[in-house]
Amino acid sequence: MTKVVKINPTNPDQKIIEEAAGVLRDGGLVIIPTETVYGIAANMMNTKAIERLYEIKKRPKDKPFTVHIEDKQNIDEFCRAVPVSAYKLINKFWPGPLTLILKSKNVGTVGIRMPDDVIARKIIGMAGIPVVCPSANISGEKPPVNFSDALHELDGLVDYAIDAGRAKLGVESSIVDLTKESPQILRAGAIKKEDIESVMNKKVVLFICTGNSCRSVMAEALLKKKLQEKRRFDVEVLSAGLMMMGGLEATEPTKEVLSREGIDVSSHISQSVTKDMIRRADLILIMERLQEQRILTLAPEAKNRLFLLKEFARIKDNQLDIADPVGRNLGFYEKTLSIIKEAVEKVSELI
Repeated sequence: MTKVVKINPTNPDQKIIEEAAGVLRDGGLVIIPTETVYGIAANMMNTKAIERLYEIKKRPKDKPFTVHIEDKQNIDEFCRAVPVSAYKLINKFWPGPLTLILKSKNVGTVGIRMPDDVIARKIIGMAGIPVVCPSANISGEKPPVNFSDALHELDGLVDYAIDAGRAKLGVESSIVDLTKESPQILRAGAIKKEDIESVMNKKVVLFICTGNSCRSVMAEALLKKKLQEKRRFDVEVLSAGLMMMGGLEATEPTKEVLSREGIDVSSHISQSVTKDMIRRADLILIMERLQEQRILTLAPEAKNRLFLLKEFARIKDNQLDIADPVGRNLGFYEKTLSIIKEAVEKVSELI
């Protein structure tokens, strides 16, 4: 018989989470809530569990199940050659109702999703195994929004079932195939087609310096101003630093030289660069060559999108580094701004 438990969706009982995770590890099937519809969770590595899942759902064997993950970083365990467009979608819509079809770490392709449901993610994390979770219905029938509908179809066919009330969205996830040259929206579910396309088509430019308090701040501010003048709203501009410490304001000389350009950066707060930022950037611009290796250590796949900013300026010498002005006089900051402004002008023409 199916063991049925009721859980508080906002404050889930840890004992229930642990029990459900244990059932999955042992090869059992568990009805769990997600924000879209109820699903049947199973251990992807357990052949008998997967065979049983196919049988219960009456699903064709050539139609694979989607992997559900607890954390964005888990994508590396299942996928390879992940395109920039995927990371843009992940940044915007995960956790959430978006399934991505990507190249599998092994062979073929894999569907993957990070649900926006605390209970689902806690169970996946606690289980410590790869979890698939198709909708809790017979294939071809309407996916269940309410627990009672899921149990009605599957009572006695699964081992454990968690009642968390009505699913928050009640609409299946959208599906995007990113394994081909041109992305394909296979199902426009909870996320609209135009919203998906808008995120994928938006270019991302990332400026990186040491502390994100002067050079990258100048570059970000200047490019944003230039794009605004051109009425370009299809580009996102970011800046970050390689130092682990964030939360700093722009240096006073940076504020001063930019104010002469009609730009106010008094609200700027520095941030440390992350793997996610690098992965979703179409263009990564650094100030010094020594910064390159640090970035490629975080995300080796960014190599072909990584350039020295000064490469875009009119070079009058062989020095492609833009030196750090911290600790220098205002005149040095003015010279630094001049070089960055020239390079940013060219960047704005190319993107």
